[in-house]
Amino acid sequence: MHSTTSEPALADGTLDVPDTPLPAGAAQALKLAVVGGFGVGKTTMVRSVSEIRPLTTEETMTSAGASVDDLHGVEAKGTTTVAFDFGRITMDATSVLYLFGAPGQQRFWFLWDRLFSGALGAVVLVDTRRLEDCFYAIDRLEAQGTPFVVAHNDFGEADHPLEDVRAALDLDPAVPLLRCDARDRDSAKRVLIALVEHVRTLVKEGRR
Repeated sequence: MHSTTSEPALADGTLDVPDTPLPAGAAQALKLAVVGGFGVGKTTMVRSVSEIRPLTTEETMTSAGASVDDLHGVEAKGTTTVAFDFGRITMDATSVLYLFGAPGQQRFWFLWDRLFSGALGAVVLVDTRRLEDCFYAIDRLEAQGTPFVVAHNDFGEADHPLEDVRAALDLDPAVPLLRCDARDRDSAKRVLIALVEHVRTLVKEGRR
């Protein structure tokens, strides 16, 4: 995956994002998680929106993992997250969002509950080529009572109406579902805004 923004890219394809100092008056830190299946675009989303050069734990995939990681639909993927990704967005002079991108492979799922702990909410990225990969993330978030939105990451495949995606995921009607391009900063930001607004609605209704 590549970035569609106009910012300069490093040799490894990541954005050359200048590190923005944390505001001196920042007193409120809010944690968001980005989860989903293997190769769905979680690292890309964190890179797209982070105002600092994101911390990533990507490693090159080798033939040794061929029998462990299912590459169906993401055959071109050459690296994978082995711990988590971390980025930051300053909302205003006092509030900061910290983004944690979770690894997608099943062998790293044990990390997810720790990443969800204390989170304001989560984004579940889905790829309709591998829709079943996101079921566990949705199940865990529902079990923990963590608010979430679902974002259909558009890889340019045949278009699937969001109503069909919702039905396939058996999503609660109250859970926001939207389309996005994780490579595009504005698109990724809209997903995060939708999540924050969803949490705000739950709080107003006394369900959070």
